[in-house]
Amino acid sequence: MYTERACRLLGAVVWTNTPSGAGVGPVLPDGCMDLLWNEGRLLVAGPDTRAYVTAGAPSTWVGVRFYPGTAPGLLGVPAHELRDRRVDLADLWPASEVRRLRGRIGAAADPVTALEDVALERAAGAEPPDPLLRGVVTALDAGRPVATTADELGLGARQLHRRCLTAFGYGPKTLARILRLRRALALARGGVTFADTAVRAGFADQAHLARDVRELAGMPLGELLGRRGG
Repeated sequence: MYTERACRLLGAVVWTNTPSGAGVGPVLPDGCMDLLWNEGRLLVAGPDTRAYVTAGAPSTWVGVRFYPGTAPGLLGVPAHELRDRRVDLADLWPASEVRRLRGRIGAAADPVTALEDVALERAAGAEPPDPLLRGVVTALDAGRPVATTADELGLGARQLHRRCLTAFGYGPKTLARILRLRRALALARGGVTFADTAVRAGFADQAHLARDVRELAGMPLGELLGRRGG
């Protein structure tokens, strides 16, 4: 079973996933990065460009999902270096620090709150997120073209691309495509027909929606809606 709630860190989400059966649904691209706790391990999930399916036997996962663009400043690594990867936190932070945190979370009565505390403490010592990055997400999620977004934010196309690679792990066109998919899934899950979903989410037509879903989620839209996604 998957549950989530707002994190005490502004814009972040705390979630828990305890599979109830043998199958685990795909984790879909969302422009975010996560700090993960799983069976005594601390990991970081980089930004995905395609659906990710957890390997191995089903087990409980706990995570803090950071608002798009905010995790690199907290973790100390550009997002593009972690694109489509799951890495041990000890590969990014000093091993002694990670061992201490693993012991602390493992001994906690509530690992969910303990992991959230780690994220809060890290954020307290980091530089505040660049407000321009939130503007990029807001504009692209509203369906604005990349060129228009760059102009409105006072950036050249190359500047915007470089900043997006560092913050989100990929360029603005890929980010816009992923955010558009998220909009479409929200509409379709709310009962909107696929044809109307395509129009309202910003696709050229239903065939365009179908192609993007297959490429980003790895399955047809109808099958995806029948499964639990991330």
